[in-house]
Amino acid sequence: MLERTKSWLDDRLGLSKIIEFGSHKTVPAHRYSVFYYLGGMTLFFFLVQVCTGVLLMLYYRPSANEAFESVEFIMTVVPFGWLIRSIHSWSANLMVFFAVLHMISVFFLKAYRAPRELTWVSGAVLLFLIMGFGFSGYLLPWNQLAFFATKVGTDISGVVPIVGPWMVRFLRGGDRVSGGTLSRFYGWHVALLPAITFLILVVHLALVQVKGMSVPASCEDEAKSRKPMKFFPHFAMRDLSGWVFALGVLAALAALFPWELGEKADLFAPAYENIRPEWYFVFMFQTLKLIPGGEIVLRRGGTAPSSHPNPRPRRATHRPQQGLVDRRCGRAPLGPRHDVLGLCVAASALRRPDQRTPTRASGLHHTR
Repeated sequence: MLERTKSWLDDRLGLSKIIEFGSHKTVPAHRYSVFYYLGGMTLFFFLVQVCTGVLLMLYYRPSANEAFESVEFIMTVVPFGWLIRSIHSWSANLMVFFAVLHMISVFFLKAYRAPRELTWVSGAVLLFLIMGFGFSGYLLPWNQLAFFATKVGTDISGVVPIVGPWMVRFLRGGDRVSGGTLSRFYGWHVALLPAITFLILVVHLALVQVKGMSVPASCEDEAKSRKPMKFFPHFAMRDLSGWVFALGVLAALAALFPWELGEKADLFAPAYENIRPEWYFVFMFQTLKLIPGGEIVLRRGGTAPSSHPNPRPRRATHRPQQGLVDRRCGRAPLGPRHDVLGLCVAASALRRPDQRTPTRASGLHHTR
């Protein structure tokens, strides 16, 4: 009976071809092979997000009058609801962390070179989608901190030339952050973004399976001299072991440091002091500090990213940077100095911005 069922599924799904492909797939072995597990770790936290998000959807109500109360109900009445929400929040931060770490490792190992350009592009799109998940989900608890942070975040898009005001109204669903903004963000968070992410993720994983793992140029001789690792079962079991360990760390973080809810959003209340973006959006605020006269002002009526009124135009004296293709791959490598310089630039972009916050309720200023 079992053989007949297996044969029936094989005729319709082609399972034997998939098993044969998996049995011949290998992973290069060299001193940087540990970075191959970062992509799988990001996928694990995405799956955790999907599972916990579905559970939270059973009780969440996306309206300005009921959103905060529904989250409070989840955390105080629903059995283990506080734990599910904490796991969802912690896994969101860890997913962004490992996605950024995965992208950095791919960049410095030059895994974007031919014939893997599309793998790199699809991965970059996935990173932007993950950031979109973080931005859209931040408002859903409808607390004070999320409310004012969303006002700042949506107003940043207003500095885009020509389409800036339209983008602000599109993100907010009006001129101000309101219940319509909450409903719009909820729709993006649970429907639009997951659908797009699923399609891009399938393409990305298919490209990884077809094109295989990239080997850094400095490790090609080492990879040839060492026996490659079979994807099934050796690499897959190691990846699964990492998932189990990550699940334990995630559960410990959620239990020992539960995610706070805060106070319900009040559209007429003064802004919090020292409002700071989530760590994965700090680079946007740091970039504004580098603009001549750039600042973010949060007043009673809303937020306004501003820049110097009459910036002096500068003549371009340098050649434009190359695109995604590394045209130096056939020549001498850049060397460790450039890697250290790149890491310093990335660290400075993630540094918390200095803020001067007046005690008056009239506004919150983020200045240079």
